[in-house]
Amino acid sequence: MNKNFARRSIQAVLALASAFSPVFLAAQSLEAWPDKPVKLIVPFPPGGPTDTVARIISTGLQSLWKQPVVVDYKPGAGTTLGTSIVAKSPADGYTLGMAITALTINPSLQPSLPYDTKKDLVGVSQVAQAHFGLFAHPSQPFNTMPELIAYAKKNPGSLSFATPGAGTGTHLAGEMLSHMAGISLLHVPYKGSAPAQQDMIGGRVPLLFDVLFSSMPYVKDNRMKVIALSSPKRAVSNPEIPLIAETVPGFSAVSAIGIIGPAGMSPTLLKKISADIGQVVRSTDVVARMQQLGMEPVGSTADQYTAQIRQDIDKWAAIVKTAGIKLE
Repeated sequence: MNKNFARRSIQAVLALASAFSPVFLAAQSLEAWPDKPVKLIVPFPPGGPTDTVARIISTGLQSLWKQPVVVDYKPGAGTTLGTSIVAKSPADGYTLGMAITALTINPSLQPSLPYDTKKDLVGVSQVAQAHFGLFAHPSQPFNTMPELIAYAKKNPGSLSFATPGAGTGTHLAGEMLSHMAGISLLHVPYKGSAPAQQDMIGGRVPLLFDVLFSSMPYVKDNRMKVIALSSPKRAVSNPEIPLIAETVPGFSAVSAIGIIGPAGMSPTLLKKISADIGQVVRSTDVVARMQQLGMEPVGSTADQYTAQIRQDIDKWAAIVKTAGIKLE
């Protein structure tokens, strides 16, 4: 009797110890997460497409998590101020950040970043992508990529392209085109899309690289013409627009919008947050809203987005080096 009692006691103790094992505790903790507000850092001032996406995603996550998801604006230093806050936050999932293509361009343009993008940050989910378009003034004597390239080769140094700013994804897309197509395009940076668009419309610059949805209204009223998109796949919203890659194989440049977090998050927590974001991104209402903004929803896994970030860092670094781009 005493032996049976002792054996049962030992079994009970082992069962209790098992219940409080790290795996069990992690599962219990994950089930309760989040138990307080989550902060979503936006490295821009209020307004603009990234802010809109952040508010769309935060609303969906609030409904899913039953906790506030607070959009916190931390603009400055070409997105690096807000991104630095994310990189230096505890890896508990309660501080996340919005990221755009600048996340993967900055490492090659700003050697003194206050964080190491590959080591201090992790991709949680790419939520959307926006297409870059190559636009031309209606007076230009070309309407397709083969015609543009032939014209540029016949008239070297005659074509310039405007962008919303030096070091942007659109700037690097233009430099990539020059390199891959074997032509010479002169970059003319502006402080934002609006002044670049106005100089294009006024005929002061022949070409413009810009986000598709931003300049398409001018195409519709015949003040610009769209030559091609820089994406690897045609746009769902405008499948009639050809791709640069159809003339220049391997060409690919898109505006990627995603959510990042500090490195060191537990794989189970990272997987949960990523899956929840994906659920929100793929919901019918969010898909419709994204498409209204001229974006295509993605909802990738954390592993997929992290791999894409690393790949894009290396891609843009090669373009920056080849073109000799330096920010003043």
